[in-house]
Amino acid sequence: VTSIGVNAFYKCMSLETVSIPNSVTSIGGGAFNGCRSLETVSIPDNVTTIGTSTFYGCSSLETVSIPNSVTTIGKATFQACTSLKTVNIGDSVTSIGDQAFYGCTSLETVSIPDSVTIIGDQAFYGCSSLETVSIPDSVTSIGIHAFNGCSSLETVSIPNSVTSIGI
Repeated sequence: VTSIGVNAFYKCMSLETVSIPNSVTSIGGGAFNGCRSLETVSIPDNVTTIGTSTFYGCSSLETVSIPNSVTTIGKATFQACTSLKTVNIGDSVTSIGDQAFYGCTSLETVSIPDSVTIIGDQAFYGCSSLETVSIPDSVTSIGIHAFNGCSSLETVSIPNSVTSIGI
């Protein structure tokens, strides 16, 4: 198996654990969309592409590590993952897509690596448990409403490299 297709496990509501083999390089859009019971997923280092809305609505998912082989976190990839507390983003990710973590109300910790240059529109919208965000010097653009509704946010460091912040 080298790829997991679009909507492959769409709304498999009892699916709790996924072990993706090292041979997989691509996870299609919506592959695990709506898998409400999914608690654990291990994304191997060979994966280079994670599609749009791949883990959308996986409301039991608590921790995710995105390997260094992935360069983009796409649109709505983890949207509505309401139990997601921690995200480890690999050092090759250059952009965090629109609504990537939208509505992740339990998200407390996210470490944005120095490789990221763009934080998309509404990327962390409604992440009401997020307390601290450190934006690296590599970021040049922060999208519209990127941190809107982050009611626990106490500290944000915006570097001089940022030339555009959405309204």
